[in-house]
Parts: sequence; structure tokens; C-alpha cells
Amino acid sequence: MTSQTTAKSPTPDQIRRAPKVLLHDHLDGGLRPGTVVELARETGYSGLPETDPEKLGVWFRRAADSGSLERYLETFSHTVGVMQTRDALVRVAAECAEDLAADGVVYAEVRYAPEQHLEQGLTLEQVVEAVDEGFREGERRARGNGHRIRVGALLTAMRHAARALEIAELANRYRDRGVVGFDIAGAEAGYPPTRHLDAFEYLKRENNHFTIHAGEAFGLPSIWQALQWCGADRLGHGVRIIDDIQVREDGTVVLGRLASYVRDKRIPLELCPSSNLQTGAADSYAEHPIGLLRELHFRATVNTDNRLMSHTSMSREFEHLVDAFGYTLDDMQWFSVNAMKSAFIPFDERLAMINDVIKPGYAELKSEWLFQHTTPTRDSSVTGD
Repeated sequence: MTSQTTAKSPTPDQIRRAPKVLLHDHLDGGLRPGTVVELARETGYSGLPETDPEKLGVWFRRAADSGSLERYLETFSHTVGVMQTRDALVRVAAECAEDLAADGVVYAEVRYAPEQHLEQGLTLEQVVEAVDEGFREGERRARGNGHRIRVGALLTAMRHAARALEIAELANRYRDRGVVGFDIAGAEAGYPPTRHLDAFEYLKRENNHFTIHAGEAFGLPSIWQALQWCGADRLGHGVRIIDDIQVREDGTVVLGRLASYVRDKRIPLELCPSSNLQTGAADSYAEHPIGLLRELHFRATVNTDNRLMSHTSMSREFEHLVDAFGYTLDDMQWFSVNAMKSAFIPFDERLAMINDVIKPGYAELKSEWLFQHTTPTRDSSVTGD
């Protein structure tokens, strides 16, 4: 007997079990709806549009999909509003780590803005320490449930505010205590990253890592400034690099100088497909630039951005991409290794995650897939047919 295989995409269960790496996830964008309701009651926060967890989850998704920036930003006012106490921050961070681990994420960098959690008297340091405590508790709970995850924090400064240097210094003080890097976030238009050059210069002097939200809503100038003026290690989103790539009628692809630079320098793109659809970067998953960027071998990674608002997870993101592009476990491994190579932890630790966790995990799934999709056929050399 001989065997033949038929090409088939991974199942949702295999996608969930695959070891995944997440670089772009907002802590205040990933709360469980039930947690929002409970924390609002415990902390005295009023103003939730719904108090039933299921209805609240639907409200978050619809508000994020509404096309109204005002309604979209309102969603974060509610999540941040219930994250103003130490206990709330510990709980949210622990549940974040648990939820990611249950979804097959083995390494995650989760970002949040400490300056947004001071309304009830916490200091910046207390915010960072509470979130770190929560992440470690979530890692422990995950291990107890048979899941493995490591979570690092990215401290975010809001680009419309004036505390970037202060937050950068905070990130540097806690860099060996759970914090792995720095970020700036918020509206790109009108708030270029160059407003915060002092923070980026400080981080470079300290040999610290940082990413910048760029190339999501504003376009190529935002990407250019983030890289050439600020020196970002990664691009938060970066999806608009597609504007510097031309596909001619004969199928020839021509890269502009900025796109060539990004690809040649292997600058990681923290792509968030579902979120990008909500913000208008593409009309469908099949039209999302990630397909072409993957073909052109950019350092593309897959991310969630805001799991609550986008009603997503890493598994759902990959399910969408499998449906849209026919991706296989090999493609998933490619994205996952890309992300792990781009993480803000030491090289030897990244390498260990790739060789000891990610590659063996995918190898096991591929063997399982091959066994499931191998069908025996008659061999004419044996039967004489």
C-alpha cells in the first residue's frame, strides 16, 4: 500500500492548540464583559450602557463596528473606567494571561498606559506593580490548567499627552521586572511621534526597546517618522506600508524605497487584521494587505489589538486568514516564528522559545494532520493491476 495526502487547512481545534506569539494586544481592550460588569459594581463606576455581560459584549462589538470614532473611543472609557484600583488591575491582568494561554498563546507582549489608571490615587509605580502581579498570577493559573505562557508588559505613553519621557523612564526602571519595552499610542493624525523625541532618545541611550503605533490610520509619513526620526524597533500596525507597494497589471510587484527599507531591514509589522478592517485599512480579510506582505516575505506578524472590541482572539485571527488565503500550519508557524524573532526579550530566550516550544508544537500538529489526512490507496506494483 502507498499513501497520498490532500491539501487541507488546519481545523479550528488545531489552530487553537498551535503555539502562537502575540506582540500587539491592549490590556484595556481585552477585558471579559462579565469582569467589566463586576468591577463597575465593586468600584462604583457608573455609566455602563448594559449591565448584563452578554448584552454588554454585544454593545462593545457593535460600538467598535459602528464607524463612529466617538463610539469606538467610548468603549475604552468604560474599560479604563473600571481599571482604577490595584485589585482591579491585578484581576484584569491575570485574566488576560489566562485567556491568552487557553487560546494557545505561548508568549505575549501586552501593552497599557499607566497614566490612564491614576484616577483613584494610584501612583505610576503602583499601577505597573499591580499589572505585573496579575500577569504572574495568570501565568501560574495557566500552568495549573496545563497551559504554558510568558507575558511581558509594554508601557504605553499617550501621544496626545506630554508624559512620554516620564513613562519611558518608568519602563526603563522596570525593564527587568516584567516590563520589556515602551510604546506610544493614540490618534496619529495631528500627533506625530516626533513630539516625543526626548523619550525615544532616552530609550536609545539606555539600549531599551520600543515600538510605535504608526501606519494604521495616517499612512507612510507616520511610518517614515517612526523609523527614521524616532528609531522604532517595530511598527505597531504598519499596515499602510502597502501604499508604497505597486502591483502592475502584469502581476509585477514594485516596492517603493520605504517599503524596500522596511523589508530589507526586517522591521516587524504588528498587523491586526480584524482591527484593521474596523478602521478601514481593508474591506475584507481576503483584501487585507497581509496576504501580499506574506508573499513578499516582509517580517509580518499576526495580532489581536483589542480582543473585546474586535470580538477576536489569536485563534480567530488565524481562522480568518486560513479561510481567506488557504494558510496551512506551515504558514502559521512562519508568522509565529516571525513574531518570536521580533519579541523584546533577550536573543537566547527567543531562540529557546522557537526551538523548544514553537517548532516542536507545530511539528506535533503537522504529524497529527498528516495521519488524519493520509488515505490508503492500492499500489499496482503489488497487486498487478
